[in-house]
Amino acid sequence: MTTNPTAIAILVGSFLIMILLRIHIAYAVGIASTLCLLYLGIPLSNICQQMVKGLFSFSLMAVPFFITMGCLMGQGGISDKLIALANSLVGWMHGGLAMVNIVASYFFGGISGSATADTASIGKLMIPMMVDAGYDDDFSTAVTITSSVEGLLVPPSHNMVIYATAAGGVSVGALFMAGYLPGALLAISLMIGSYVISMKRNYPRGDRFSMKVFLKQLGKSIWALLAILIVVVGVVCGVFTATESAAIAVIYSLVISLAVYREMNWKGVWKVLGDCIDTLAIVLILCGTSSIFGYCLTYLHVPDLAANAITSLTSNKILLTLLINAILLFLGCIMDMAPIILIATPILYPLASSIGIGAVQFGVMMILNCGIGLLTPPVGSCLFIGSAVSGVKIERIVKATLPFYLCMIAVLMLISFVPAISMVIPHLFGY
Repeated sequence: MTTNPTAIAILVGSFLIMILLRIHIAYAVGIASTLCLLYLGIPLSNICQQMVKGLFSFSLMAVPFFITMGCLMGQGGISDKLIALANSLVGWMHGGLAMVNIVASYFFGGISGSATADTASIGKLMIPMMVDAGYDDDFSTAVTITSSVEGLLVPPSHNMVIYATAAGGVSVGALFMAGYLPGALLAISLMIGSYVISMKRNYPRGDRFSMKVFLKQLGKSIWALLAILIVVVGVVCGVFTATESAAIAVIYSLVISLAVYREMNWKGVWKVLGDCIDTLAIVLILCGTSSIFGYCLTYLHVPDLAANAITSLTSNKILLTLLINAILLFLGCIMDMAPIILIATPILYPLASSIGIGAVQFGVMMILNCGIGLLTPPVGSCLFIGSAVSGVKIERIVKATLPFYLCMIAVLMLISFVPAISMVIPHLFGY
């Protein structure tokens, strides 16, 4: 295997320099790749070819539909109904509103698939409600941003689709099924942490559990929850592909928002579609430029070099697993989620595979690592959105989030070392 250290230095060095200069990640990836190709003397026509190749994926077509579905449902009056459902289910506990926040995020995440959308939508309702009930504002914000990560694991998650493309044809259905149990485990761990803090600070509990109230709220929310069933059941049962299910879910979301809940008009629909286009432009440009970057990495044998360098440090599977997680957590502190998935997957997945971590389990590990990165400075988007929604300073939110970081790391370790947590449900469905 021949390598070119100078070309690798140009590729990686120019990319890191542009990141430090705060150049947008999509442009940084594209420019670094172009400089590398120029040095290697490879025709620049490869840039166009690789960008088209990066976007020429049937699975990737599902991403625009999932994002559109999340935007429509998020703006169509879904959040308050899911909060009411969660309140009827767990509001009776000590720190009941914190529990409601966490469970509502699990429900809403299954619709939006976005941690930032969850933070903004649920946070606008729950944080003021919690503060008015006597909860500390920093604690309320910390619960909101950490519970939003559940939405990245619970299907339908468009980040799972992006990972499936980056990993080279991993089953989207298997990834969807794999996210349910880790997402529930994350919710339970956050609820335990919230309960301990709530008992210590004597936060209030809500009304007693009532089956009548629960069934009433379930009836109001059932139309929103059916969107999840359309996607997940359709894909798992083989009725249609992930892309087809996403397209159907968009139409369903549009009908529900306009005709059933009636909290959105056609003017609002056009506004939502405009917001979706802004998001999609960023995601798809990044997918295209990341494909060039991945081509350069493969051409220069960087994945093999990285794997050899890491395995030369130790051959212990436990230490290698911890090291992979540490790398992903570090990347989460300096990069956003989609670029990490697109850039790190070709490098780290072969290493994970060599120590017995399957593609589906590694996907869940990567998504949770990236989700934790959304909560860490200096570029944690959920951290900043939570601060903007609540008006609490970043420093106070980070301090209040420390106990929840421990809860999330504990779940990450369980997922990393107990494959059954991710794989039991996919195996039940024949994946």
